[in-house]
Amino acid sequence: MQRDIVQRPGTTGASTGAQPVARTSLPGNLLAPSAARRFVEAALAEWSGLGLPAAVGFSERLSDDAAVVVSELVTNAVVHAGTNVDLLFRLEEATEDEASALVLEVSDHHPARAVRSDRPEHGTPSEDAPGEPAEYGRGLELVATLAERWGITYRTGLKTVWARLPVDDWNPFPDTRPAPGFQRGLRAAELLAPTARRALRDDADWAGRGALSFLAEASDLLAGQLDEDIVAALAGQLLVPRLADWCAIWLEPETPGRAAVPRLAKVWHVDESRIQPLRTLLEGDPLRLPERVGTGPVSLPWPGSTEDGGQPGGTEGVTLAYRITSGGRTLGAVLLGREGITRVPDEVTALIEDFVRRVGLAVGAARAYTRQATISRILQRGLLPSKVAEIPGVASSLVYEPSDDGVVGGDFYDIFPCPGDRWCFVLGDVQGSGPEAAVVTGLARPWLRLLAREGFQAGEVLVRLNRLLLDDAMEAAEAAALMVAAAGGQHSADSGQSRFLSLLYGELVPLPGGGARCTLASAGHPLPLLLRPDGTVRPAAEPQLLLGVMDDAVYETQSFDLAPGDSLLCVTDGVTERRSGALMFDDGDGLAQALSGCTGLTAEGIADRIKHAVHAFAERPPDDDLALLVLQAQ
Repeated sequence: MQRDIVQRPGTTGASTGAQPVARTSLPGNLLAPSAARRFVEAALAEWSGLGLPAAVGFSERLSDDAAVVVSELVTNAVVHAGTNVDLLFRLEEATEDEASALVLEVSDHHPARAVRSDRPEHGTPSEDAPGEPAEYGRGLELVATLAERWGITYRTGLKTVWARLPVDDWNPFPDTRPAPGFQRGLRAAELLAPTARRALRDDADWAGRGALSFLAEASDLLAGQLDEDIVAALAGQLLVPRLADWCAIWLEPETPGRAAVPRLAKVWHVDESRIQPLRTLLEGDPLRLPERVGTGPVSLPWPGSTEDGGQPGGTEGVTLAYRITSGGRTLGAVLLGREGITRVPDEVTALIEDFVRRVGLAVGAARAYTRQATISRILQRGLLPSKVAEIPGVASSLVYEPSDDGVVGGDFYDIFPCPGDRWCFVLGDVQGSGPEAAVVTGLARPWLRLLAREGFQAGEVLVRLNRLLLDDAMEAAEAAALMVAAAGGQHSADSGQSRFLSLLYGELVPLPGGGARCTLASAGHPLPLLLRPDGTVRPAAEPQLLLGVMDDAVYETQSFDLAPGDSLLCVTDGVTERRSGALMFDDGDGLAQALSGCTGLTAEGIADRIKHAVHAFAERPPDDDLALLVLQAQ
């Protein structure tokens, strides 16, 4: 995401001063709303720092309202358009006719899709998913309430929804005042908490105004979690004490059956000393709501009330249960209670229902990730050799670190013996990831072994492998993998290029006096580097065409002696293209410079030094598979 504050006062524009403008483009995913809120907050902070006249009217309320409005507009664009979202945020100085204002414009690239501003009555099935409750949220009703005015503009290939928020003391809720000590982003929830009880009318007012802010912040916390137990723990802490005095969360087993019993994943209470007694009370009676009740609240007896007149150590109140669902499947249930009352306002029960839907989405996403990661680990183990051969007179060290994205990667390696006292080594990278890339990896490695052991020379091995990649059988295998992936809702965006393979293939023949004769062929792969004992570094192969592009490609080889003390470094693009901002690790021959500092190290020492240099190049962990092989003549 890029942010650019343009047209600052006094630089360009009319005599009245140009408008400060911030703009960015966001990906069309569930992280876009939180990114949009951070973007708006950063823009407001910068404009305040510039000392603009209109910025004098900035207040916490205005910042909150802007965050709520942009969150709703971006969420609406992501959910109902599904494209990238363009966000423009500008500050309009006061004129003779109008006061200063913040203007938000959110554009998507699917103008044929109408903006959804209606919210069906509670429990009414939506048109998009018959039989399932609609999930439109409070939508543009909230935007219309907070904004002075708003509208929709259609252009060719673009739909823009805009809202104007006055900067002065204009208040859309003149009859209400914020409770002292409320927190930004959780105002409605804090006002509904047991420590800040309010009248039912005020509950309704503030729930309508602050619910989206609470839900947006909750979604941020839940969306990034990849473990369902962590999701349950966060959900409990968000509900208590803001919306309930206690809660319990049950999760259905991953593979339900007749004998499957929901497990009590989390119990939370405003009084921590009462958590364990409540857990003990609830564990003996697993909660499973029938599907016919939908996702709305279900009133249940207060826990233990039939036996001792109330919860251990507490008084009775209202107990509500909600079914946790995702994709039409029941994933569990939430049970919560509020003490000392006889009824929970409808606005609050609706807010909790929206929150539980988000819990369901987070649990479903965590389970999908776990399944994908498990499949990837199994595939990865099957696609890579269980061990690599030891080469006489040549020490080797291999580093392989798959990216932690839950998707099987395209990097692979191998070292194996061949007839004629030859040892072959391979480092490859299939373009793409997922099942389609796994098909290529699963076929390329055994093909390479077969061709090498049949006695083909290095260049001919690449020629024949290239033809196999372009064969109809490969296309059929890829299509089958794509169908399997589509059935599970997972496939790579660049599946059409999964037959493109970058490959470094080499042969080593040990020499009588020590060292080895090395023959290399590189096809669209980062070039291997040769490190001499005096610290000089040079490429050991010539660049050639990627495999899988042209069926008549011819590949040449380069041969040289790997003398005792010489080291050969082979890497995939996860090393050379490791990014830190706009820079890559291999910019300015960065890899060669790092290797030149490894003089005197063993093969294992060189591999470890390069690996640490790659990791230290950026603060974020690598987002691509990382593979490197060091061969050192003895």
